[in-house]
Amino acid sequence: MEIERKFTISKLPDNLTAYPCRIIEQAYLNTDPVVRIRRQDDDFYLTYKGKGLLAREEYNLPLNEASYYHLRKKADGNIISKKRYVIPIDHPQFDTTYTSSAGISIDQISLSVELDIFEAPFDSLVIAEVEFPNQEMAEAFLPLDWFSQDVTNDPAYHNSNLSRQKF
Repeated sequence: MEIERKFTISKLPDNLTAYPCRIIEQAYLNTDPVVRIRRQDDDFYLTYKGKGLLAREEYNLPLNEASYYHLRKKADGNIISKKRYVIPIDHPQFDTTYTSSAGISIDQISLSVELDIFEAPFDSLVIAEVEFPNQEMAEAFLPLDWFSQDVTNDPAYHNSNLSRQKF
């Protein structure tokens, strides 16, 4: 199960190049249900995603490079390219209603921001995603100060919908 929140950002974090960066290219074979192929650095995957915005099923299967490029030719719409920076959240904050159902203290929680900086034709788009171990934590999470709008429930920010955008 993938449980994540998405945000636009108000400014890029300082020292961005100090964080690990992955080069991602992905294309969509289908958008309902979502069937995606992804190249992440030198790894290749076929992904199925179920319906949902905050939480949805996700299955990843490994591909080899030849299979990825064979399927890429069959993809519909835009191919999405982006740089993903992985930024740890040192002390995540939660609203006062949050109590861990798993018995994990807030000091033990380890979260990261996956900051996606898109390339053409989406080169003005920057999205921050934070994944969570459960929905209760996701809903109680307080955004970082450099986050702007919460777009978790806006399907326009799903990469599968971006792949179908006309220019």
